[in-house]
Amino acid sequence: MGRIGLTTDRLVRAGAELADEVGFGQVTVSALARRFGVKVASLYSHVRDSRDLKARIARLALEELADRGASALAGRAGRDALTALANVYRDYAREHPGRYDASRFRLTPEEAASSAGPRHAEMMRAVLRGYDLAGPDQTHAVRLLGSVFHGYVSLELAGGFSHSAPDSQESWSWTLDALDTLLRGRTAV
Repeated sequence: MGRIGLTTDRLVRAGAELADEVGFGQVTVSALARRFGVKVASLYSHVRDSRDLKARIARLALEELADRGASALAGRAGRDALTALANVYRDYAREHPGRYDASRFRLTPEEAASSAGPRHAEMMRAVLRGYDLAGPDQTHAVRLLGSVFHGYVSLELAGGFSHSAPDSQESWSWTLDALDTLLRGRTAV
């Protein structure tokens, strides 16, 4: 094993690449062993099983998304911040469909706590500070934004918007305008 330099990080990154190529659901320890030309047993010193591998890929994807989101949000507020973060999710999904799918993998509470998942909620709340929402409304708005971003992107990736006019980009812009209008209308008095 040492002769090909396998490490946990290298395996997880290769698993993420494999997810982008064949789909996250197809990623297994066996598939990864085939990719490296090694026996499955040689990977078990790095990952416990396919579920552990998938959880590690999910954490990698969440980290990459959070890093992109933080960069995109720097110095932005209100609609600019909303658009920037929404475009991070959409662009990442287009560039890395398998990793994007992995970012929605259900992690255990311990895995989630040590992942970049909490950073995503913080970024959503940072966007919402520009709308001056009261406490409970912030939670509803975080869930709304996540649902709309992920729902739109998932439908778009599945080809749901490719067979009719107007263009998907036009609908995306319309959706973000509608979210901005909705959130401004919910601003605390």
